[in-house]
Amino acid sequence: MKDSIFREYDIRGKFPNDINEDVAYKIGLGYGSFIQEFLMQEACVVSYDNRPSSEKLHDSLIKGLTETGLKVIDYGLTTTPMHYYARHINNLFGIMITASHENDEYNGFKFSFDEYSDAKGIMVRDLKTYIDKGNFKSGNGTVEEKDIKDEYINYLTNHLKFGKRNIKAIFDLNNGTTSTIINDVLKSLNINYILVNNDNLEERVKELNANIAIKFDGDGDSFQIYDELGNLVSIEDYGIIILKNLIDKVENKKFLFDNYCSDSFKKEIEKLNGISVTSMIGTNYGFEKIIKDNIPFGIHSNGTAFLNDRLYCTGSAIYGALRLIEVLSKTDKTLSELVNTTIKYFSNQKTFESTNDKKNDVINNIKKYCNEKNYNYIEHDGLKVIFKDSWAYIRASKTNDNIILTCNSNDKNNLDNLEKIFTTLIDIYNK
Repeated sequence: MKDSIFREYDIRGKFPNDINEDVAYKIGLGYGSFIQEFLMQEACVVSYDNRPSSEKLHDSLIKGLTETGLKVIDYGLTTTPMHYYARHINNLFGIMITASHENDEYNGFKFSFDEYSDAKGIMVRDLKTYIDKGNFKSGNGTVEEKDIKDEYINYLTNHLKFGKRNIKAIFDLNNGTTSTIINDVLKSLNINYILVNNDNLEERVKELNANIAIKFDGDGDSFQIYDELGNLVSIEDYGIIILKNLIDKVENKKFLFDNYCSDSFKKEIEKLNGISVTSMIGTNYGFEKIIKDNIPFGIHSNGTAFLNDRLYCTGSAIYGALRLIEVLSKTDKTLSELVNTTIKYFSNQKTFESTNDKKNDVINNIKKYCNEKNYNYIEHDGLKVIFKDSWAYIRASKTNDNIILTCNSNDKNNLDNLEKIFTTLIDIYNK
């Protein structure tokens, strides 16, 4: 197996050159043996998304798992949030076969070693080291096939409270796994809905006179939102709308966002006397904080909504989108009008090619520069340089040889100046 497929947040690569049936079988042997030997687990949950290669990988993975003596509860084709729900109700760890937002030539494995989130960082590398040793358990495991679809749909819809206004919504399934359940979710709700695939939502929402349009990613754990005018609604603006509608209904006033999110969500939390909590980049880190600290709501910059106030958080993009439609159903305001009541910050992000050896040195050199200039900064999954009403965040990617610069300000000119300063620094130290 190639070292490169063992990444910061999962195992992922192109099918069949990087990820194939043989790799899936070895991962089954390794994961099944590991969780029995070190975590005292006797069973696990397995699911897969609707990529063309997923079913083949699923069969080989289960073969490896059962040969270690592990019992497999097989839920078959699911979204990733459905898989998390299955793990939760069974109180088991598990493996989801998916490459998330990547296109169909990719596939991979999200796997868990605890009840909080999928494995990340050193956990992923620990499994690779274990597999390389090849000391696998041997046994005759069993497979129990289950269908979670109806139970999961009831779970989601029972935690929605729509108002009298009938909302017209467009859902772009993006050829993803949400297509397997979305119609059954929506048909029981007070929504006039239209399903499309890979459409131009900026135009379609206006042409069809819809109130909102939503586009899902491949495995159903993140989304993009467009208002009735065809404008892309930022995840921060989404977060602010949801925050305003739930903060008075929850005891825990902590709310989460990741380091890439603009300050608009943080400022709104503070304005409403809430407590802001920052997590590292990567959905796995967000889930861990949400579940461990029982945080009622959070967002990540990749378009994930962590709703944990009415039900156990599974990061469902369908549920996250429906919670916004729920808000719309209880007001006569348009989505663009709700967005216009939020605090505005401007944000830019640039990616710079680097090397694995050099990218961390670049950030260390920028840190030295900041010390010389007496700039205020924090070190949290990178370097965040903080100014009045603005910041620049420089981070080494954990999944490829890139440096990512994100700048944020309440003033467009200030944003451009920040970007120029730190782009120049990266270019100098990245030579």
